[in-house]
Amino acid sequence: MSSIDRPPTTVGATIPANTPHAVSVTLPSWEANVAYEEGQEWVFKAMRSGYPRFFYHERIQQLVQLIESRYCQPGEKSLIFPSYTVACKCRAFMSRYTTLKDASIRVVEVAVPPPSKGVFANISCVIFPESDAKLAKSFWQHTGDGISSRLAEYCLDSLKQAVSSAKAAPEPKSAVDAFKIAPHTFKRYAKKATAVIAAAATTPSSEDDSDDSREFATYLEERFGRNLDISFVTQVKVALRRRIAGTLDENLDVAQVIDMVPHETTRNVKGLTEDDVFLYPTGMSSIFNAHQILLSCFENRKSVCFGFPYTDTLKILQKWGPGCYFYGNGEPEDLVELEKLLESGERIMALFCEFPSNPLLKCPNLREVRRLADKYDFAVVVDETIGNFKNIHVLEYADMVASSLTKVFSGDSNVMGGSLVLSPTSRYYSHLKQAAKKEYEDNLWAEDAIFLERNSRDFESRISRINVNAEALCDLLLAEPKVKSLFYPKYSSTRQFYDDCRTENGGYGGLLSIIFHEPKHAIQFFDAVETAKGPSLGTNFTLLCPYTILAHFLELDWAKQYGVDPHLIRISVGLESTEEIVQVFLTALENLSD
Repeated sequence: MSSIDRPPTTVGATIPANTPHAVSVTLPSWEANVAYEEGQEWVFKAMRSGYPRFFYHERIQQLVQLIESRYCQPGEKSLIFPSYTVACKCRAFMSRYTTLKDASIRVVEVAVPPPSKGVFANISCVIFPESDAKLAKSFWQHTGDGISSRLAEYCLDSLKQAVSSAKAAPEPKSAVDAFKIAPHTFKRYAKKATAVIAAAATTPSSEDDSDDSREFATYLEERFGRNLDISFVTQVKVALRRRIAGTLDENLDVAQVIDMVPHETTRNVKGLTEDDVFLYPTGMSSIFNAHQILLSCFENRKSVCFGFPYTDTLKILQKWGPGCYFYGNGEPEDLVELEKLLESGERIMALFCEFPSNPLLKCPNLREVRRLADKYDFAVVVDETIGNFKNIHVLEYADMVASSLTKVFSGDSNVMGGSLVLSPTSRYYSHLKQAAKKEYEDNLWAEDAIFLERNSRDFESRISRINVNAEALCDLLLAEPKVKSLFYPKYSSTRQFYDDCRTENGGYGGLLSIIFHEPKHAIQFFDAVETAKGPSLGTNFTLLCPYTILAHFLELDWAKQYGVDPHLIRISVGLESTEEIVQVFLTALENLSD
């Protein structure tokens, strides 16, 4: 790669570098990944960011400290959520699973001055015994409904001016505590331009946490990125929903979107509009809320998790509601077994699957899934994050389609988001739509929506480039004798099922995984390849991780029985020139020792 594209190599550095709200973090060696999972101090002390559902951003940590100084008693901790409803769900979850007798778990609402007319920033805090901190974090991780780092930053800036003079107080009698702050104007750039220029002249590193460094990083991220003002957030969210519904031209001026008549959808489902699209703060939140909506619509039945899933999807189905059946291999034979179960009289609420799956890139036979769903009366929820709706059409087979907008839809690895789409052709459409509107809260923070809109403007063209690069890497890796297995939809035993859903100009996506014959070669290759290395996927730059180590470190044997090898390396392919990225991988392969 060229020097300007050289990825960060310092343990704990943000990915991308100099990005205050980065989604990924540098874990540049196999050893560092293992140390991270083991909680070794040399890694955790160095971490400046992390994947947001697993790592509390420094602004979130600071806001939590502020809240705790005001509301918590000794031996208590807290977590912060974007709404009272979500905080109450956290309290209910903790009350159900805590092992403490008479655990005191309470919710405090905090009112924050709005940054703009119609944009609300009120937050709610769950306060609990310190010994239940891991339980609280599991809710944060599984549901994806925690406060975002940008919302935390805004609230922190708004509240800290009042706390210096505030005295510690017990839980307020009223539901809302306002901190007694006067409304103020939302401005990211309070300092004069000369301060920004001075900061730029110093070229701050990703390890510099000074005010000037943060302002410079924000300046680069927002001003050069052509961000819209926060007052446009209503238009922005309409634009996002239309883009996801396939009714918005890629280059349409978003500021004019309210005055535009939407195009016919390109998503292969007649009648789909932005009114069928719901935005969430993370992709996991869209899956969690899909499950919540279904629980409110159907009888108290188990669901099915079909195929080896991203870890938290399975946890959601197991920990909320009556549980689930797990068909971890996701093979056609598993659908035969499922039909036998249904023929025996068992009724299920829904089948959840990924298309394709992460990290094995296998696809279920959605036509057969749809046949079973129609025959035995259950809903189908498809997570299309890996395939993405420019490569595949899955909505015609599903009742609900979830996606993580954090990934390739955004690409810049600097914002979280998720979406849930209801299919107008679903037999349950009216019922689901009514329940969704009743249950739905718009907890996607305004600034995060601004970034998602900006980042996704070139979504379609990026997908095409990534498809080409991924196939070129597959060609290289398939020819390497040290590589035992390559997982990619084009070369999968389930390719037919992918092709059944592939769009006219669609490719096979930007995610692939490999297993070497020798575990030592996996470690050597991972350490040698000169790309960004950390959690997440769908980034505009190539990003590697030892997936099983990061996602299933405490259950390696369990994952292995479904084909997810402990030394599997997952590769998310980016936008680099094809020749450059192939050469980077070739160099790493050539350096493997026998």
